[in-house]
Amino acid sequence: MTPAAFPTLPGQAWSVHKRPTFSTRIVSNSSGREARTPLYTYPLYEFELTFEGLASTSALPGLGANSLQSLLGLYLQCQGQFGTFLYTDPGDSAMVGQAIAVGDGVTTAFPFVRTLGGFTEPVGWVLSVQNVYLDGARQTGGWTLSTPNNLTFLAPPASNVFISADFIFAFECRFLDDQNDFENFMAGLWQVQSLKFRSVKP
Repeated sequence: MTPAAFPTLPGQAWSVHKRPTFSTRIVSNSSGREARTPLYTYPLYEFELTFEGLASTSALPGLGANSLQSLLGLYLQCQGQFGTFLYTDPGDSAMVGQAIAVGDGVTTAFPFVRTLGGFTEPVGWVLSVQNVYLDGARQTGGWTLSTPNNLTFLAPPASNVFISADFIFAFECRFLDDQNDFENFMAGLWQVQSLKFRSVKP
């Protein structure tokens, strides 16, 4: 079952905070040396958003009709920290020509990944795939998107064939708190000064 989508609302304000988070076990000794063990292979991402204007009626279309219900409804649907939803980061969701893997003549399913600088990690949930390429040649068929984030071929790509794709992905997330403050500061107008959530492992 596909989780609900986080709504795109015109009342969202700046700034947006995005915090990649790792976990490291560190043991120090008297000589000053340290032994460090990474506990996460890939980071979790924490987001913090602010909404300066949410409308509880349809009288303020510039803020999105009933935008309060859209956001508050998602929070209630998730039961706070319990449920998950899909957040599409406007600045980090579209990949073009992303290298996925190299075929081995046997494997048919490959996880979608994205590369930032020299760091490659799996993506949370692929929303759509525009193109798939084998050695740079666009494939018009022979592949499917397997939810949530696998590219599956009907026949295994040949050995040493370079697999790449154009796709859009979202972060599967949960809220960080079981309560959140929705402030009614004028008739029909609401705001949320801080809404925090973080990604979950695929």
